[in-house]
Amino acid sequence: MTPAHAPAPGAVHVRARGWGWRHAGRRAFAARHLDLDIQAGERVLLLGASGAGKSTVLHGLAGVLGSSDEGEQEGELLLDDAAPAAARGRAGLVLQDPETQVVLARVGDEVAFAAENLAVPRDEIWQRVGRALDDVGLDLPLDHPTTALSGGQKQRLALAAVLAMEPGLLLLDEPTANLDPDGVLEVRDAVVRVLERTGATLVVVEHRVAVWADVVDRVIVLDAGGGVLADGAPAAVLGQERTRDRLAAAGVWVPGWQPPVGGPLPGTGGEVLLSSRDLTVARTKRGPAAVEGLRLEVRTAEALSITGPNGAGKSTAALTLGGLLRPRSGRLDASETLAGTAGTDPFRWRSSQLVQRIGTVFQEPEHQFLTATVSEELEFGPRRVGGNDDPRRTADIAERLRLTHLLEANPFTLSGGEKRRLSVATMLATAPRILILDEPTFGQDAGTWAELVTLLRELIHDGVAVLSVTHDTEYIAELGGATLRIADGAGRLVAQ
Repeated sequence: MTPAHAPAPGAVHVRARGWGWRHAGRRAFAARHLDLDIQAGERVLLLGASGAGKSTVLHGLAGVLGSSDEGEQEGELLLDDAAPAAARGRAGLVLQDPETQVVLARVGDEVAFAAENLAVPRDEIWQRVGRALDDVGLDLPLDHPTTALSGGQKQRLALAAVLAMEPGLLLLDEPTANLDPDGVLEVRDAVVRVLERTGATLVVVEHRVAVWADVVDRVIVLDAGGGVLADGAPAAVLGQERTRDRLAAAGVWVPGWQPPVGGPLPGTGGEVLLSSRDLTVARTKRGPAAVEGLRLEVRTAEALSITGPNGAGKSTAALTLGGLLRPRSGRLDASETLAGTAGTDPFRWRSSQLVQRIGTVFQEPEHQFLTATVSEELEFGPRRVGGNDDPRRTADIAERLRLTHLLEANPFTLSGGEKRRLSVATMLATAPRILILDEPTFGQDAGTWAELVTLLRELIHDGVAVLSVTHDTEYIAELGGATLRIADGAGRLVAQ
């Protein structure tokens, strides 16, 4: 397909012929039977169900899948006429989890790092750094510590570092997944500006299709069983009724369509399990607080959604409510029903006490994985706390969250969406009274999104309190309950 935009001389031509990759220790291929021809300068939106191999394809194009010790490759994958591993620097990859991409301590150094490795002249590097930070809307001093960034800010930082490389092939894996609504459009527009300036080839993976459909030349949909399910101009792939039905059945987020959700309708909350009064939360002992004067109640059989712009302190507030960060000041009290003999201060509970009462799913799933297989991960929590190690329960959770076929897989080899579902499943396995989820729908296709929402609605109906940090408005609407908006250092209940 001929690109609608003039490619730059350095734009990369991508070819795949029967290409596939299987991670070491896995029976099934992560991607297989892939035939592609992406012209230099073409802009492609790569879609597919969770686990269809989208991230694997991007990693293959970036040349970072590893050696034969780390997996098995079949077929041919080329950037122009070279294997990706021999053409590193031609492609720039923004990983699905930006936490794993940040390597240096200061924002400016992080953005400059890749360009330095490509031997870009020093004066030009710092021009690129400033331009890239402006492009992604990350208005921070160059010496700002990267450890102090929120998940959404790290996502912007990772993109800025790749944009500063000015690669011939730009590979983006869910680049807007953790961003607030304004940030989504800001980052999308930044990518378009860079492409207009550089003429690079683009391959972007994103579950929410509408954001990118108007700015790409082509949509390619991977089949979960291998190969390509659909390939063509956005209007042809997404606009024809028969094709749309096939994509929806495969779990693809089709614009204008939302998957049906089951489970009981959300009701009103019951008993107060956790309450805060004049609560001030912060990541560190010193420095400015993230949120001050927080007053709220977490009740049985109720959902509470926390929203707000990136960097406002949503995750910090959730970790504090989950007993994992000490409050800077104020009070956080658990009810006697929740606390039992553990005392009313969640921060003082032992880990075995905490996980049975408040289960927290981190924004970065890898931070929770402790074992070598999915099945061991599901069994770890119940075995540590005792009394909940019923194999039928963990088997049911695995089936509901579509993890059964992955029980012997290493958690770190899963796709981003699969990792997210596993992190949720590990917390559900210990049956906590309060479930705290940070960006729970990240990386989910339409089918797994609907299954997750259905499961959470059932949990709420059964009396569990579900607290979610999220930008997903459809998710908030389906769970109901209250919404806490955090912005400018304060939290305010805006809906009930």
